[in-house]
Amino acid sequence: MVLSAGLAAGAVPAIPARAPVSPPLPGPLASGARLPETAGMSDSPPSRALAPQRHETILARIESQGAILVSDIVQQFGVSHETARRDLKALALRGALDLTHGGAVRSAAVEPELASRSVRNTEAKARIGQRAAALVRDGMSVLLDAGSTTAAIAAMLGGRHGLTVITTSLPIARDLCRHDGFRVQITGGTINPGDEAAEGPEVAASLARFRIDIAFVSAGAVADDGSVTDFTPLGAETRGLMIAAARQGYFVVDSSKFGVRTPCRIVAQAAGLITDAPPPDAIAAGLAARGVPVILP
Repeated sequence: MVLSAGLAAGAVPAIPARAPVSPPLPGPLASGARLPETAGMSDSPPSRALAPQRHETILARIESQGAILVSDIVQQFGVSHETARRDLKALALRGALDLTHGGAVRSAAVEPELASRSVRNTEAKARIGQRAAALVRDGMSVLLDAGSTTAAIAAMLGGRHGLTVITTSLPIARDLCRHDGFRVQITGGTINPGDEAAEGPEVAASLARFRIDIAFVSAGAVADDGSVTDFTPLGAETRGLMIAAARQGYFVVDSSKFGVRTPCRIVAQAAGLITDAPPPDAIAAGLAARGVPVILP
């Protein structure tokens, strides 16, 4: 090995002077982790769960109850309405739920299609159908909403005479038009293939053309406070108009829908709620406070 001039054998070469280097910080920051962003920021209140935790709870709630409201999220987590809506929008973008006015419902069809509803609670619906049909007199003008429960009512009308039946339901219209002496009218509207029924603003316009003696109207659920609710704003509005269009308008709801939450209230003063079993005390009290008697078979 050849040494540079003036460097004695065995001497160590001088290292050029550099700026002082601070000793490494202890812990994970030594590996380049970011400092906590505490300056100028306050910790979130303990009651405010992190977004992933909120999302998990929201999805569990929708899975068990079918729907959730923005106000539910605000109350449970102590977040703002804007944060709650952002949570729901983020989950909707993932396809985990469907947004509604004021909340969200299960993804895909917000309400089970008619084919699947028709095979559920058939005995209860038959009892409701028989009790509702007992209120119908010969010569009446009868409004029947679409649905499996109202189809059960239609099946019980065979002994009546001179009825005029107005309905949004294609299956109900098909079955009753075969009855001698019945006049059957389908409302206007766009046909929803899942419900096999007309929907949209044309339904409301059609109702104004008829004198309706009695109406039987479906609903998505009856909440714990006795409010009758539905899956969509349009459905809730239309069903409220159906009740209002009749001299006597009745909700027909089987007891499996008690305590279920769907997001949209049906604003209407019904003559009664026809069901197959007594509702829980809280629901019964809520219906009574609203002036809606419960009618049982």
